[in-house]
Amino acid sequence: MENKIRQFIAEATFTDPEIIKNDTLIFDEGIFDSMGLLNLINYLDTEFGIAAEDSDLKEENFGSVERITAFIERKKAVVK
Repeated sequence: MENKIRQFIAEATFTDPEIIKNDTLIFDEGIFDSMGLLNLINYLDTEFGIAAEDSDLKEENFGSVERITAFIERKKAVVK
């Protein structure tokens, strides 16, 4: 899952995926912006069946690959 997310971020931002580590703060580092977040939300819905609510749109859920992965895992646990 982490590799898929990292690859999506790299392709969406034309960034070398080697630069994006699991703990890289993608917004603080300027890799992603608000438009990138919208694309990421759409990707998570398409790829993982995860629908983000307005209340989910926090840096602690989307600030890095590891945070995104944890968010997906929490959302999937709620659905089960």
